[in-house]
Amino acid sequence: MSDVPTTLMVFVDGLGLGAPGPQNPIDSTRFPVLAAMLGSAVALDATMGVAGLPQSATGQTALLTGVNAAKVLGGHREGFPNAELRQIIANHNIFGRLQSRGYRCAFANAYYLRDTHARGRLRHRSVTTVATLSAIGWVRDEDYLERGEAVYQDITRELLRPRGYRGPLISEDRAAEHLVGIARKHDFTLFEYFQTDIAGHSGDMALACRVLGILDRFLGRVRELIKAAGGLLVVTSDHGNIEDMHSPAHTDNPVPLFAEGPGSGRLLARVRSLPDLVPALLELYPNRSPGIPV
Repeated sequence: MSDVPTTLMVFVDGLGLGAPGPQNPIDSTRFPVLAAMLGSAVALDATMGVAGLPQSATGQTALLTGVNAAKVLGGHREGFPNAELRQIIANHNIFGRLQSRGYRCAFANAYYLRDTHARGRLRHRSVTTVATLSAIGWVRDEDYLERGEAVYQDITRELLRPRGYRGPLISEDRAAEHLVGIARKHDFTLFEYFQTDIAGHSGDMALACRVLGILDRFLGRVRELIKAAGGLLVVTSDHGNIEDMHSPAHTDNPVPLFAEGPGSGRLLARVRSLPDLVPALLELYPNRSPGIPV
């Protein structure tokens, strides 16, 4: 049996570790799974030693490449990566580095493309999209979604309805089964959930509780299934937001690193800031391709 873990990484955008209180919707009564996971998580520095509020483009670049993107740019960058970050992502992303060592990688998110003309004409590309296209070369579309071989970013597919989707909605449990099914076929799988960041920016507590409820149910089943499969589950974020609903802005709170399964102890001991994650993950995957630089 291989000592190399089957890793499933769930990236939750805009989820920090905040103080309990009326403006923090995350509590053990409403969201027991999420609260328990955050309670056992290691706190990571999302600022990366750079002044200002952490932002998505630099934070996600750091998480997926191991490069302190905020330090490279001299500040935090929001939204989509610029040309300099795209180059860093293309050259250093976790997918490409694992593939160069002989491992199979997947980005599990589905892209709904029926209302666009072509992938190449999408004007804005997120960090995860740049990483996926750079290393894997393709993204999962609605055909994969309908076969249960991809998961939409909102988990249940409800947000696809206004875009013309007429297929079935699914439960959080079913989406978790689809995701872990993908993970079992690969050595490293990534799934991105960003409704938390959208809800945090909205200032709408009811919306925040709704998306946290979806995430809580989803993670509960994911955790059960990946544990049964003997895999490593990693859950983390790029910056804080939803844990402090008194303001629609990001926070400078630390973000969680939850890890459970083979290799989790090494990750939890090694990682203290966003750029630490990729090097720590790579330590779990010895090179299977001698002669190829990594």
